[in-house]
Amino acid sequence: MNPIFLRTLDQRGLASQPILDAVLREGRLPDSLGLPPDFRALFTTALEIPPEFHVRMQAAFQAHVDNAVSKTVNLPADATPAAVAHIYQLAHRLGRKGITVFRYASRSEQVLLLGAGEEPYKYEHFAHCDPNACRL
Repeated sequence: MNPIFLRTLDQRGLASQPILDAVLREGRLPDSLGLPPDFRALFTTALEIPPEFHVRMQAAFQAHVDNAVSKTVNLPADATPAAVAHIYQLAHRLGRKGITVFRYASRSEQVLLLGAGEEPYKYEHFAHCDPNACRL
């Protein structure tokens, strides 16, 4: 687990074995743990961030550099071709120089994992594309 996450749990008096077990099992902070909203917001995973916000995060950074900035937009395993197209179109409208999408579980190995014993098609907490969320 991330040492900053563990240290912050400890500093806030939240460290407990049930919390650690849940994070190992699910790869995130499930709602059922009853953790404070500000703590949960601080440790939101890339898979919980709406795809459009990944693009906007890249845009904010890109505005301050001359070179291209690469950013991966994490999508749930059930992301449709229309959702992928939406991300690329948003990036184009925002003038982004480089964007990549990754559909969860689209490869046999990947960098980001949910947790031990995961079932990628049964996770409702994935953020999904919302074509109406980022109208320009």
